[in-house]
Amino acid sequence: MGNLIKAEWYKLRKDRSFWFLILLLLATSIFYPLLIIFDEGAELIKISNFYQSDLLNANIYVIKLIPCILAGFFISKEYSSGTMKNIVSSGNSRARIYFAKLIVFSIGAVIISIIIPIFLTGTMGAYLGFPDMPEWSYFVKTLGFIILYAAAFASLMTFFATILTDSGKAIAFMIIFFQMAEGILTTIAEYIPFFEPLVKNSIFYLLWNIENVGSLNSKDLLNMIFVPVISFAVFGGLGGIVFRKKEIK
Repeated sequence: MGNLIKAEWYKLRKDRSFWFLILLLLATSIFYPLLIIFDEGAELIKISNFYQSDLLNANIYVIKLIPCILAGFFISKEYSSGTMKNIVSSGNSRARIYFAKLIVFSIGAVIISIIIPIFLTGTMGAYLGFPDMPEWSYFVKTLGFIILYAAAFASLMTFFATILTDSGKAIAFMIIFFQMAEGILTTIAEYIPFFEPLVKNSIFYLLWNIENVGSLNSKDLLNMIFVPVISFAVFGGLGGIVFRKKEIK
């Protein structure tokens, strides 16, 4: 298992799409604060408010959408190129192969998901002289939950990328799905009332609650922690079953 993870980590570090996405997000972190400062004026910006009300909500789309591109190239492409067939024929069990891929892809998704909160906040602070920065305890909590939910979504993306073995189709499907999922789930909950608690406690809805972690009670915080952990395990297990039974050409 360790060698498989090392091999996947090596491939991730060499993946051009991974570095392109990182550079794109870093460039956004550098230049977007300048647009805000020039538009609103430095004296009107309170970074702590901006971080909580604007940045965290914007980063939700990074968590849900940007790793879909990486999943298409890092996972689905290996099926169409024949790389996965060679990996499976190496003698390692399919379960180990799948979970090594899942673990490394999740790390990549987490890295992508924390760039904006860390670097854009830091860049804006540097431009303005670090006034009114978010409290460290709140900042660390939000980063922790971003990591949890990025991993949970990565597990679902890995599941889809395993089913859809064409990178282009996988990327298109996942982006559309993650954009529409909340609306679909809401509609289902309206027509099937007993389904509503499950919808309200899904990663799709709780993700929007990250900005409120500073004011949640212990029960809600535990729920915020357990849901992504359970989701990661469930989607990981389902993906492992699909991969084990999948015919790889």
